[in-house]
Amino acid sequence: MAGFRALAEQVRNPRLVSTQRRTALRKCLERFAPYGHRATWHHLCTRAGIATYDRTPDPERLVAALAELEEARTLWLAYEEEFAARRRKEKHDGIRQPSALDDWHRRTWGGCDIVPCASPQRHPAARLAVVLHRVIAAMESGRPRGDCPVCGSTRFAWPPETAEVPVPGPACGQCGVLAPVSVLTPETLRGAHGAGAFAAA
Repeated sequence: MAGFRALAEQVRNPRLVSTQRRTALRKCLERFAPYGHRATWHHLCTRAGIATYDRTPDPERLVAALAELEEARTLWLAYEEEFAARRRKEKHDGIRQPSALDDWHRRTWGGCDIVPCASPQRHPAARLAVVLHRVIAAMESGRPRGDCPVCGSTRFAWPPETAEVPVPGPACGQCGVLAPVSVLTPETLRGAHGAGAFAAA
């Protein structure tokens, strides 16, 4: 099975037809999809100007989408290296009790569903790397907050658990991300539970 880098080279390969390059980009999302596969695909298509069901998109747009995905993946891999180094040091120092950051990182290991979205069509407008940076900073701060770490909205609702939302959590009413529970205050979480149904669109 081809890895992310090999698939990325296929996306860039001008000798391949557009359909093959699109397939390679979709397969990249099996290795790294911060919002989940469908939401990340929708995000990349929206930002690159590709129709989500276009089987023969402009190759330059595919490469632009890949560039955004690679930028986010580079940031995430650097974070994973830093995280692993910190955990090695903590274990060496006798700190073995996992923290909220450890729990979040364990769930997101490998780069899929790092910042899941409650709907594949509803996700932040910012670049993937910007969103990942904001969420990582919020998690590492260790200070619960009353607003979304991605967009700053204070409106949250708790969507029902579905196949699209395998890990339930407080969904931001503005950008649609499921914020990690540990970054929000108890008051914000209670408000999300009492907010009623989440509007998926």
